[in-house]
Amino acid sequence: MRVDGTPVVLNLTAHERLSPNRSLGLVRHSPAGFDWGYVGSGPAQLACALLLDYTDNETVAQQHYIQFRNDVVSQLVCDGPADCWHLTGKDIEAALAEFEEYRVLTPDGGTPSSSLPANWSAVSRTDRTVFQRREIDHYVVLAEGSEEWLIILCAQGDRAYPTPLDHRTLPVENDPASAVQALVAESNDLVEPEEET
Repeated sequence: MRVDGTPVVLNLTAHERLSPNRSLGLVRHSPAGFDWGYVGSGPAQLACALLLDYTDNETVAQQHYIQFRNDVVSQLVCDGPADCWHLTGKDIEAALAEFEEYRVLTPDGGTPSSSLPANWSAVSRTDRTVFQRREIDHYVVLAEGSEEWLIILCAQGDRAYPTPLDHRTLPVENDPASAVQALVAESNDLVEPEEET
């Protein structure tokens, strides 16, 4: 609901107002607070806060908040006599179950992902998702802005800063998995993977 134009989110089970503070320690899209009903930074912060509050699991919140924002928070509207929206635990669980079924590229602690070739792994950073090539210093960095994804293939080598090799941009409402897979394939084409023995 909105109080004097300011978005307010209440956890009715805990009888308390949901604060962005805990989620800001995980992702910083909107230090000013929450919003809903569209795809943007305020809804991204709310999506992270809702998942973090409901699951009490930072990994789950970080892995799924963008898709949760796109699929759930962007669709919330204040209506009815109370002029507010309602989201139940069952709604959150259903969305998370659907995300698990879909299995988009997500950070998985550095282990191989079924969505990537064997010489790549996905790792989690506090502010972005990074896909790292195992045998050479190639990385695909996935960063989200307020309106579009920026996906960069870069090489580090012995340089102080990574060198961009290629990039893709997509609207934030698009799933970035295909762009990540294209850049991973490009890296493998640039330097052929080592044969496993």
